[in-house]
Amino acid sequence: MSKSVPADAPAPEAAAVDGVSEQHEPAGGGGGVRSMVERWKMEGTTARARLLLRALAWLFSLLALVVMASNQHGGSQDFRQYPEYNYCLGISIVAWLYATAQVLRDAHRLGSGRDLIGTRKASALVDFAGDQVVAYFLISAMSAAAPVTDYMRQKADNLFTDSAAAAVSMAFFAFLAIGLSALVSGYSLSMEVLV
Repeated sequence: MSKSVPADAPAPEAAAVDGVSEQHEPAGGGGGVRSMVERWKMEGTTARARLLLRALAWLFSLLALVVMASNQHGGSQDFRQYPEYNYCLGISIVAWLYATAQVLRDAHRLGSGRDLIGTRKASALVDFAGDQVVAYFLISAMSAAAPVTDYMRQKADNLFTDSAAAAVSMAFFAFLAIGLSALVSGYSLSMEVLV
């Protein structure tokens, strides 16, 4: 026999997971679908923020490496004669390659809903660790090149020192973008650990 349901009784919420419909408790009774939808919305926001920050890091690290690599004006005004500038250029290349890979991965993840790395926890751990390491490298490269640039600018302010200062500035902005991305990645990792 079928039971009649009063017209004013709340209906249980249903959610489709991989094509299968599941019944959940109403939102007031313990979370259920509403909390999952809110979490998915937040994950979308963090994923978009991380993609934007990594795109900015890609742009700034590209500018840093292009400006530093083109800073060759002959004689002592050649970046290759200064190990600090070589280090800054090398780290800018590493940061640019990392940001390129992560931007492509994030775009694929947002577009298809699937990640190139197996599980979500492993993906969150790779994001967090990678952002931390690249941010550390960028700040160390910038802190190595900045004092040399400042010392040379006190003696002569010319195109070479201006270009070096611009490259160091772009490395700093790349560090800020990757550092903020590391904060977002850390938040995502903490959410994965809690779930």
